[in-house]
Amino acid sequence: MGAAGSSALARLGLPAPQPRPRWLGVAALGLAAVALGAVAWRRARPGRRRRLQQVGTVAELWIYPVKSCKGVSVKAAECTALGLRSGHLRDRFWLVIKEDGHMVTARQEPRLVLVSTTYEDDCLILRAPGMDQLVLPSKPRSSNKIHDCRVFGLDIQGRDCGNEAAQWFTNFLKTEAFRMVQFEKNMKGRPSSKIFPSVGQNYQVAYPDCGPIMILSEASLEDLNTRLEKKVKMDNFRPNIVVAGSNAFEEDTWGELLIGDVEMKKVLACPRCVMTTVDPDTGVINRKEPLETLKSYRLCDPSEKPIYQSSPLFGMYYSVEKIGSLKVGDPVYQMVQ
Repeated sequence: MGAAGSSALARLGLPAPQPRPRWLGVAALGLAAVALGAVAWRRARPGRRRRLQQVGTVAELWIYPVKSCKGVSVKAAECTALGLRSGHLRDRFWLVIKEDGHMVTARQEPRLVLVSTTYEDDCLILRAPGMDQLVLPSKPRSSNKIHDCRVFGLDIQGRDCGNEAAQWFTNFLKTEAFRMVQFEKNMKGRPSSKIFPSVGQNYQVAYPDCGPIMILSEASLEDLNTRLEKKVKMDNFRPNIVVAGSNAFEEDTWGELLIGDVEMKKVLACPRCVMTTVDPDTGVINRKEPLETLKSYRLCDPSEKPIYQSSPLFGMYYSVEKIGSLKVGDPVYQMVQ
């Protein structure tokens, strides 16, 4: 996880490249660097030198516009300080709330995972089983009410998306009255200092749990599935960036990353909860697996219990140090001394 000084999550140490004979030539040097997966690179910040060690490749990119609803797979995305963006689709910029402003997620309403989102003709289109589609403008009316919301105990605002959206979610979930809100760029996000006070980094998020970017490797999911009777999908864990070509849980060791022209810095591991036990295809929550299996071998180091308590760790949160763009197929480089 991103807690500094954790022996369980120490950064990967890599040897400096050996000098090459002159006769190799420039072209041969380039081929050797690719083969080693390491190239010399100077960061924009003066006085700091990093090498790039390729640790994998971007296999999938996901944006989850409405918190707890289905994700949207994209081939390329902008990476902003608040997370991934593709056109008007922003990651977790929409939120279902109770009438008192408290957030609603699939932890309380598991059928939210059945709601899909697309973007067509400058409108957000929501679809769900047994429901007519909901068509919303990409931006709510400026006259719509701004709600004071509560996300994991912290205050954050959201602009009401209108009565039609409220009625749509109320009719679909059938448990109580709900409303839907949208985060706007001029609103203040939830600060990292209040989400995890022990983490030294300074960033903000809208409605994501802990950080603007979450990364998980294919190998880690494969490892978990070897331990389960019923296999689970990447959808159970809702990462933004899925990495191929690494070893299982190698992402635990990555510190600063370069993907495309985006620089990211590890914040902490993703502590998992009953959300992972919601079947993304049926919207049924079992409250046991894969969470119980993860607890059997993915608990934190005892020194990190004040941060993670008894939650198993699966995936890593990153802050965005340098905004830019990235795409499926991009190499994932760790920036090392």
